[in-house]
Amino acid sequence: QVQLAESGGGLVQEGGSLRLSCAASGSVFGTYVLGWHRQAPGKQRELVALLTSGGGTKYADFVKGRFTISRDVAKNTMYLQMNSLEPEDTAVYFCDADLRFPRTGHYWGQGTQVTVSS
Repeated sequence: QVQLAESGGGLVQEGGSLRLSCAASGSVFGTYVLGWHRQAPGKQRELVALLTSGGGTKYADFVKGRFTISRDVAKNTMYLQMNSLEPEDTAVYFCDADLRFPRTGHYWGQGTQVTVSS
C-alpha cells in the first residue's frame, strides 16, 4: 500500500514560482510511473508531467518548458517545480503513482490548490 500526500500549493502572482511536493509512505520501487495532474474548476483532470522508473520524463504541451518534474529517492518524494506561472495554471494539482512490477497498484494523493493571480 502506498499513500501520497501533496504539499506546496498556495497563492502566487502571475510570473511567480511554486514547488509542489508529493511525499510517499510505502515503498515505490521496480517499474513505475509517477505523475502530476491538475484539475481546474469545471474541467477534466489533465496530465501535467510524468516521470518513469527509468528516468524518462514527459510534459504536457502547455508546460512549455516552465515546469520540471523530479524525484528524491532517499526522501521518497517527488517534486514539481513550476516557474513563470500563469492564471491559467490555477487548479488543484494531484500526484499519482502507477506501480507496474513487481508490485501493482495505482495510487493518488488528495491534491493541493494552486492559485495564480493576475
